[in-house]
Order: sequence, then C-alpha cells, then structure tokens
Amino acid sequence: MSTVRFLRTFMAVARYGSFSEAAERVALTQAAVSFQMRALEEDLGRELFDRSGRLALLNAAGRELLPEVKQLLDLYDRMRLPQKPGPGQLAGSVAFGAIVSCMGALSKVVSQLKRRHDSLDVRLFTGKSGELASKVESGDLDAAFVVESGRRMASMRWTPLHEEPLVALASPTAAGQTVRELLERNPFLRFDRTQRTGLQIDRVLRRMNVHVHDFLELNAIETVVELVRQEVGVSLLPQLMWAQWRTAPDLRVWDLPEDIGPVVRAVGMIERREHARQNITESIFKEYAALHQARDDKR
Repeated sequence: MSTVRFLRTFMAVARYGSFSEAAERVALTQAAVSFQMRALEEDLGRELFDRSGRLALLNAAGRELLPEVKQLLDLYDRMRLPQKPGPGQLAGSVAFGAIVSCMGALSKVVSQLKRRHDSLDVRLFTGKSGELASKVESGDLDAAFVVESGRRMASMRWTPLHEEPLVALASPTAAGQTVRELLERNPFLRFDRTQRTGLQIDRVLRRMNVHVHDFLELNAIETVVELVRQEVGVSLLPQLMWAQWRTAPDLRVWDLPEDIGPVVRAVGMIERREHARQNITESIFKEYAALHQARDDKR
C-alpha cells in the first residue's frame, strides 16, 4: 500500500530531520523521499515541512499530524495480526529479509514452517545488510538476518546467530606458501567495499600490512568463490556457514595469521524491539538455529 509506505517515510523524515538521512534509513533515493513527501502533502492539502534550510523540519501542521500518523501505522500493524490462531499454531503475514548467504537455509526453514502452519504467510526478501536493516527500522520488514554493524540503535533488537571467520581462499595452483605471499603474489578478487563485509575485509588487509593487486571488485561472495575455482585470482572472504570450501578439491582455505587475532563476521537477526509478529520471527530464528545445529552435529 503506497500510502502506508509514504507515512512510514514521513515518520523517518520526522525522526532524522532530513530527506537524505531518511532516504538512507528507508533504502530509497533522496529524490524518491522528496517525491513521496510532496505527494503526501498534496493528498492532505497542506505543507508539512519547513524547507527553508538544508534540513526538512516539521512545521506546525506536520507536528500536529505526527501522533495521528503513528496511531494510524500502529492500527495498520494490528490489522495484520492473525485472528486467534489455534493452540500451537502460527498465523499471519510476515515480511522477513536475509543476506544472500543465509537465504538458502532460511527458505528451507520457512517452507517447513508453512507446511506445518496453514495460516502462516511469510514473504522473503534479500538484499545488503544496511538496506535490510533500514527496512526493518522503517517497518517494511518485520525482521532480517544481517551482518552485525558497529552501530546499535535503542529501538532495535539484535539476536546473535553465528560467526563466520575470515579466511584466504585460493585455487590449488595459486602461488604462495603463506597467507601474505598468497595475497600479494596473485590477482586479488575483492568483495564490495560498499557493504559491511567488504569494509571489514579492507580493514583486515590494512592490519596485515598486505599490498594486494586488485583485479575485480564484486558484490556476491558466491561469484568471487567461483572465480577463485577458475584460477582467476585469490580472495579474502568470510567462511560461509553453509559452504563446504575446506573439503572442495578445487579450493584451498587458509586461516589468517595468529598475530592479527581472531577476525569474524557476526550474523544475527535484527528486529524492532516492539512489533506485533515477534512470536513468528522468534519461531523462524529458532528453526534456523536448530537447522544450523543439526548440520554441525553431522560433522
């Protein structure tokens, strides 16, 4: 519903004080936020913001509207609640996001849950961690599996899921007898530095004082791994929880030097502290964690 999305964007602008900041939080362009707010003002027949400076501050009409918008969004969220499900049953509509590396296992978990609960509707979305977290904060998603960031917001709840150590990845023919030699003597396949994982990898390279020869920068870990298999270059990546890299005959996995200390990528579930579908998101989390534990037990 476009009007509901516009109202959620209005709340983000009211909270953060500018279209640019709100755009980042709700994963839209600044132009899209501006368009939505103009459309909302036209629909309501009044201006809602003081646009005299760089900030977009609520004027008197906007401040007067704020509690009513919040009440309307709360009412809409309550309307999406399930209607008295039976004992032990999950029911209702949930929007759940995940980074690409979690989506396979998450899809399996959701499929199993939906077979057991006929009235449960779970819609899955994938994206970058920052985009997914912004959509959770704005209410477009109920929860998401994302990479942990250094910024914690009081309105959000973080539940750790698992940690993935950073490793060097190469083909068996790649030159080098140590991790540093491997990274410096071969073309380097870099993971996207606009993402949290890419920034973490860049920090590790600086800590190691390694000078790599950048060849490609890509935003999909699986694509990087496939290029490593094809002997295009080497990379530094998180050891994905569901991957079988260490037993693959066409890959070599190198642990990072002990002198830089443990380096891991933390993955977990982010959700608003108070939302109407916590029983469902909690069930999804528990089922996912159980699947992960069952996999570890088989090793």
